[in-house]
Amino acid sequence: MDDDGKDLTLTRRELLIAGAASVAVSALPASLYAQTPADAPPVVTKVSFEVNGQVRNLELDARTTLLDALREHLHLTGSKKGCDHGQCGACTVIAGDRRILSCLTLAVMHQGDRITTIEGLGTPDHLHPMQAAFIKHDGYQCGYCTPGQICSAVAMLGEIKAGIPSHATSDLIAPAQLTGPELRERMSGNICRCGAYSNIADAISEVAGSKG
Repeated sequence: MDDDGKDLTLTRRELLIAGAASVAVSALPASLYAQTPADAPPVVTKVSFEVNGQVRNLELDARTTLLDALREHLHLTGSKKGCDHGQCGACTVIAGDRRILSCLTLAVMHQGDRITTIEGLGTPDHLHPMQAAFIKHDGYQCGYCTPGQICSAVAMLGEIKAGIPSHATSDLIAPAQLTGPELRERMSGNICRCGAYSNIADAISEVAGSKG
């Protein structure tokens, strides 16, 4: 009963109808509430960076990721778009001497940077040692994650040489001292759905000069 003496008791049917209506309203797309017009023109900006030893100048929508700039604008399709959320590592490239997830960074953020993709590490006639080791140890099955795995592995060994620690590091180590737990920790951001992890570890250990 309310203050006016009216009966506010709801039937079960009325309660279910009211609940369904509230769910429907909450599920409306956010675009219905947006104040910015959906057809607002993109902001185009110029960006220049070095990719695989060559200076590349592009005019891009400022929202373009580095991965899309490489794949769609420079046609370097070795870097793969997997999850597009930075969780699988298939898009890993090397910026300077550090590995990055190119799907999570904007191209305009890399003005003047030096980017290396899998195409820039080696060619079929002149393979990078890591590429050759992956072939020797069969470090792939479908091969989709392989470019990201190789770029990550190359930069990872560089990180060790630079003395950059990991969560598995108690003391600074040399690449030749790369242990199994250390390798797995440092490569944990690269997922292989085919499960070729043991072969990948063997390939990286060979290049590092480690016994694993």
